[in-house]
Amino acid sequence: MSGPEAEAITRLRAAAKRGDAAAEHELAVKYFTGDGVPEDYAEAASWMRKAANQGLAAAESDLAEMYKIGLGVSLDSTASAAWFRKAADQSNAIAQYSLGLAYRDGRGVLWDDRQSVAWFRKAADQGDADAQRELGIAYLNGRGITEDHAEAVAWLRKSAEQGSALSQYMLGMQYAKGDGVTQDDVAALEWLDLAVAHSSRQNHQKFAAARDAVARDAR
Repeated sequence: MSGPEAEAITRLRAAAKRGDAAAEHELAVKYFTGDGVPEDYAEAASWMRKAANQGLAAAESDLAEMYKIGLGVSLDSTASAAWFRKAADQSNAIAQYSLGLAYRDGRGVLWDDRQSVAWFRKAADQGDADAQRELGIAYLNGRGITEDHAEAVAWLRKSAEQGSALSQYMLGMQYAKGDGVTQDDVAALEWLDLAVAHSSRQNHQKFAAARDAVARDAR
């Protein structure tokens, strides 16, 4: 690499070496993704930790994710949850959602559905689509909160409207069953069509089969 891109990396590295937390984080991300520098997870973790130790919420959350999956650092669920909490306490929505998952699954913290829901709600209130979906699921199952299917549908809708394929699928099925919402095959198929269109390869067959079943029953 040469020219403007190389100069940009040189300037970024200089800023990071001066202790600029945002530059440390950006350089860490570049090492993690191999963008303009050789991919190096250990180097990414080193710079990420420098930024996180300065209290940069995005770096705290990213370092937590690295501990969660064991890239650049040893897999450590306890350290992961601790770093997610630091970022979550700074209102980082991704970290709040991730901390909610940790409490839901008992990963790095003691299992606690009420804490899980509390963190999901904080992230959901900031518009995080994944957290909105998880909060909807909690309302559906009455896990950590009083079961309320109408409230579940409301949160699933917020997530679905942001393009979450899983939320679109779940919302479509709620319409098909008339669960938490007035039964409506047209609305069910609209949401299920969107779920299929946005689905990952892993979920495509499942979502398509559900849509086709609803379409057959609606005839």
